[in-house]
Amino acid sequence: EYLRPQMVRKEWTNLNGLWDYAIRPAEEKALEVFDGKILVPFAIESALSGVGKEVGETQAVWYRRTFDLPSLTENRRLLLHFGAVDWHATVWVNSTQVGEHRGGYDPFTLDITGALGDSGQEIVIRVWDPTDAGYQARGKQLREPNGIWYTAVTGIWQTVWLEAVPNSSIDGLKIEPDVDQEKLCLKVQGRNAKEGDTIEAIALEDGKTVASVTGVVGSELELTIDQPRLWSPDSPFLYDLHVSLLRDGQMVDRVESYFGMRKISVAKDDRGV
Repeated sequence: EYLRPQMVRKEWTNLNGLWDYAIRPAEEKALEVFDGKILVPFAIESALSGVGKEVGETQAVWYRRTFDLPSLTENRRLLLHFGAVDWHATVWVNSTQVGEHRGGYDPFTLDITGALGDSGQEIVIRVWDPTDAGYQARGKQLREPNGIWYTAVTGIWQTVWLEAVPNSSIDGLKIEPDVDQEKLCLKVQGRNAKEGDTIEAIALEDGKTVASVTGVVGSELELTIDQPRLWSPDSPFLYDLHVSLLRDGQMVDRVESYFGMRKISVAKDDRGV
């Protein structure tokens, strides 16, 4: 169920489930009273959300829920991840605005560490979606669906989750297999990395190390995979990949990933077509 299988950490909390919700005029900027419960991450128009109501372009959807603060030491941060929210989301934690995002199809992440209290953490989200009254990408959504057009999708429609990470952490992986050269090209993006920090990457086949490399954060790293087992639809073998951020030889952060050694190309056949 983990939402980011190519960069896995053990410490995370799923916030899917019942939230408070309300539908209000879009011009309202604060809210105290909510209408009922909604099952996140289903869109408010859907039956699975438990609401099944339409939202007009002059209205906004509000969400609220509380959560318990996970164990968070002084040198760690708490990230709030959204798989997708359609369309313009504004997020508060304990009445402090921690960010906003426009876009209905892409994930986004907010660092909410500075807004956390001692207890009783509260998240409030306001979402406005003009659907076909706006200029944003909306696919085939219409307020009044007909023919080939679909019902509008408003608000949270992908998983919401929390993740505790170190102050200095691994922020992203760029993984590119090179079958011809029998190697894996890897670039690791770090956050708050210090001079002298290094990356250690280990490739494993059935639990056994087959390649490793150490290098500078943000540099191009290469792992040689001798006689690689190739990935194909008939034999979809995947290597495990462990990536660590090291400082003075000590591990600061670690994520687990995977990759397949495969090559996709376009070429003429024997007939020259």
